[in-house]
Amino acid sequence: MADDDLSKLKIDKSRQGFQAKKRKKPLYLVIAAIFVAVVLILFMTGVFSPAAKVEVASVVQAYPSQTFTLLNASGYVVPQRKSSVAAKVTGRLVALYVEEGSTIKKDQIIAQLENDDLAASRRQALANLDVARAGYDEAKAELKDAQISFERQKQLLSRDLVAKADSDTAEARYKKAVAAVASADASIKASQAALSGTDVSLEYTRIRAPFDAVVLTKNADIGDVVTPIGAAANAKSAVVTIADMASLQVEADVSESNIEKLKPGQPCEIQLDAVPDVRFAGTIYMIVPTADRSKATVMVRVRFNALDSRILPEMSAKVAFLSREVKKEEEKSRTAVSPKAIVDHGGKKFLFVVKQNKVQLTQVTVGAPLGDMVEILSGAVSGDKVVINPPKSLTNNARIKIAEQ
Repeated sequence: MADDDLSKLKIDKSRQGFQAKKRKKPLYLVIAAIFVAVVLILFMTGVFSPAAKVEVASVVQAYPSQTFTLLNASGYVVPQRKSSVAAKVTGRLVALYVEEGSTIKKDQIIAQLENDDLAASRRQALANLDVARAGYDEAKAELKDAQISFERQKQLLSRDLVAKADSDTAEARYKKAVAAVASADASIKASQAALSGTDVSLEYTRIRAPFDAVVLTKNADIGDVVTPIGAAANAKSAVVTIADMASLQVEADVSESNIEKLKPGQPCEIQLDAVPDVRFAGTIYMIVPTADRSKATVMVRVRFNALDSRILPEMSAKVAFLSREVKKEEEKSRTAVSPKAIVDHGGKKFLFVVKQNKVQLTQVTVGAPLGDMVEILSGAVSGDKVVINPPKSLTNNARIKIAEQ
């Protein structure tokens, strides 16, 4: 009986293993179900589907004037009054009163050459002038005394109170005094001319601005020898280069075959590479009456209707020649895109906007055409990348591959 009771206390290992196996089976099923779910999710998100090869374009800022632009040309901003200011004489530069960007007025002194020798010559000429004036005053006094003496001698001679010889001597003295005054007056004029000559020479050492301008470059420094011809190896000819900023114009090259579309006074829009978000109003100032045979182009000068401090010489510029003036409401840019990117679904307009390597179907509101583009009123912003000519199989969140252009 005791043995039977003990045998009941023994563990049935085969049954325990069977039950353990029964408990492990649901774990495998859970793992399998998770795997299937993950695969299904990845499939639904397009991970296993091949990426569609598409072409993309950008949503940009366009101007209404593009719809009535006759012709486009490129060129550069060029000042019509520009000067390399140099000295009239050779000398060492001892002072420079301007730098790049300085605004200067006509006749303002820009620089100074050494002039100690000329200053000494001027002092000498001034002293000579003082001597000449003193001599003139002395000659005038002598003339007055000689004239009084001569008049007295004539009266005495008429009454036979003096000898004729004394009267002749007084007359000769008077005539000599008259000549001395004339000589003194000539000496004054000669001294004044000499002084003017030294003043002119001194002025040559002062380099002045020929017109109102802005300094573009500084070509010499204090201590440099400047000369009108710049023949010496260590000499500089120009001290500064200046330009009249009020004379800035765009010089654009237009093909000979298109020049008949243009005429002086025609409205234009000017876009500078340095200020891409602004279009400046302009007018054709001149069509230069000669052609460049090497490029088969004619130069057209376009004047800015209003100058801006951001406009600088030698900037690259693009000119749009217009068929009419730009209206007030047409001055601002508008968001636009190629009509090839617009997709019509149920009467609504959509764009496939590129988000990394996928596309997102985005509803947009479309406005009026802008040349070869169409205005986007809402739903997309400038800079967005969108798919053009999207294939019919393309869907929302589909993976894409951008075609090389």
